Amino acid sequence: MAFAKVLTAALATTALASAATAQEADAARLGADLTYNGAEMAGNADGSIPAFDGGITAPPAGWSPGKPFADPYEGDAILFTITGENAGQYADKLTDGQKAMLAKYPTYKLNVYPTRRSCGLPAVAQEWNRKNAATGELISDGNGISGAFVSTPFPVPANGLEQLWNHIMRYRGTSFIREFKGAQVYPSGQVTPIRIQDEGLFRYSDPSKGSLDALNNISIYFLQQVAEPTRMAGTVLLIHESLDQAKQPRQVWTYNPGQRRVRRAPDIQYDNPGTGSDGLTTSDSYSVFNGAPDRYTWESRGKKENYIPYNSYKLAASPLKIEQLATPLHFNQDVLRYELHRVWITEGKLKPDTRHIYHRRVFYQDEDSWQIVASELYDARGELYRVQESHPINYYTIPACFEAGTMAYTMVDQAYYVDALINETRPIEVNVPIDEKRFDPGTLRQIGTR
Repeated sequence: MAFAKVLTAALATTALASAATAQEADAARLGADLTYNGAEMAGNADGSIPAFDGGITAPPAGWSPGKPFADPYEGDAILFTITGENAGQYADKLTDGQKAMLAKYPTYKLNVYPTRRSCGLPAVAQEWNRKNAATGELISDGNGISGAFVSTPFPVPANGLEQLWNHIMRYRGTSFIREFKGAQVYPSGQVTPIRIQDEGLFRYSDPSKGSLDALNNISIYFLQQVAEPTRMAGTVLLIHESLDQAKQPRQVWTYNPGQRRVRRAPDIQYDNPGTGSDGLTTSDSYSVFNGAPDRYTWESRGKKENYIPYNSYKLAASPLKIEQLATPLHFNQDVLRYELHRVWITEGKLKPDTRHIYHRRVFYQDEDSWQIVASELYDARGELYRVQESHPINYYTIPACFEAGTMAYTMVDQAYYVDALINETRPIEVNVPIDEKRFDPGTLRQIGTR
């Protein structure tokens, strides 16, 4: 018996050592055959996806902060347009959600442009990615991470859950102050705009914090204020996002100007309605997915080439108002850009002992940024319930890629919700100093206005 215990311990030690050696080998690949975010450095066989050249790491010449984001690819022409009539030609490179939208709406289309691998990373994120590749690990049954800091925790992922965590913890700088517009859009043509001001501290991505342990399990501070419509103006939402959500679920407070009270709101997560969405999206669908992954079993479906939203600078700087962009049935596709890129596919299936309106979720993650750029959400019957798109640009003041607009299309009632549009609002500020005291629940009454 004693010998068996010693043998078991020795085998476990050997396995751990072997895993550590494999991670170190993965780390050595970053900057060689893989980018620092773990994407394939090389292009594809026919050259339609070019080799990675570092992406955008600085603003274009002549641009200055305070201006709309200049399109570095303004001269690119549309290569071809995919419609419901010719979708069969491109079926192997379309997501199931795109196929459903093309089949359902004759006016829905994808304008496909040349592929531009724009998603660069600053040196600090590159440095930490190499460290994370050697030491990052899942803890608490996959509900938390350890051994990673600042940027992508698993640049060379071993499974679907690690892929998902790469989206959750992707590098977006250390702080932001933003104003954006969204809208509820109905098939009748009714558009109900909403304007939101939000700000946050990505504590996980701030190397000045020293280490993961110094965060006290809070990875992000997030503060959101509704400015429009009038009936919701002054509503404030405060979130302390947990790093290990099994140890401590996200903490949420709200301020309602009508009641003039600050309250704990433990239900602002999972499938409760997203702010201002009228039930057209869920809290955990903000930025396509956020929050705890614990209600699903996550699997990797590998990597493939897909036409996905990318470099949507035309949207980010559009002079059109939201009422012109948020057209009936689907968004104005003329201001959107799609490109051919490699994506990781991550699938989540609802665990038997949990509940959520989405019983299966399929995410398409851009290999260069780890952002989820498209998804399909299925109901309990296995029917496609919603289709999501996220249109990224490189915010070259960081630099990092994330959304300049997202859409969540409900397939049955043909309504949709759009948010994160920055074209009508003041420019986003990034990596700005924000006192952590601002994210104390005691400040909400002072922040909220009637």
